[in-house]
Amino acid sequence: MFKAKILFIGPNESGKTVLANFLSDTVENVDGEYRPTRGVRILEFESQPGGSGDNAKCEVELWDCSGDFKFESCWPAMIKDCSGVVIIFNPDAPNHLKEIETWYSMFIASQGLQDKQCLLMAHHKPGSRVEDGRLPLASHLSRLALIHSNLEEEPEDARQAFCRYLGNVVNTMSESREREEMSIIM
Repeated sequence: MFKAKILFIGPNESGKTVLANFLSDTVENVDGEYRPTRGVRILEFESQPGGSGDNAKCEVELWDCSGDFKFESCWPAMIKDCSGVVIIFNPDAPNHLKEIETWYSMFIASQGLQDKQCLLMAHHKPGSRVEDGRLPLASHLSRLALIHSNLEEEPEDARQAFCRYLGNVVNTMSESREREEMSIIM
């Protein structure tokens, strides 16, 4: 069974913790009040990756990372040995589109991750004014898969999209393992 370390990163108040709790079936005492993540929360659960071929479950280590730059000194530990990165942002917040470029350069470009190991998630909060569809993304961000999530209206769509993404990550991990084994044999 593969174990995937997935980072949830992005601006403050983008919905990272809400999505992490939903995808991991974690129930927290939520009173609707925003409470920023301090540093990182690590959630562990099993998931069925979509399209990973063998229908095996995958152990997921989901790192719900704070969007506060005061925790930047923790980023190298968070990035170490990560299998994939999900950048979560609120499409209603105009500054988030610019800020995700910073998250991309710090967590994805600097690690040399493949595009299929990365995902952009436009998280629509209750009462969102932005429609699903194309967003004005920088060219390097537009190469990444983009999904829209709305846990109020279509929660299972977000779960299915995450499972498809997880399948891409597991396939990448499997291909890497096979290349490593072949290099040992040769």
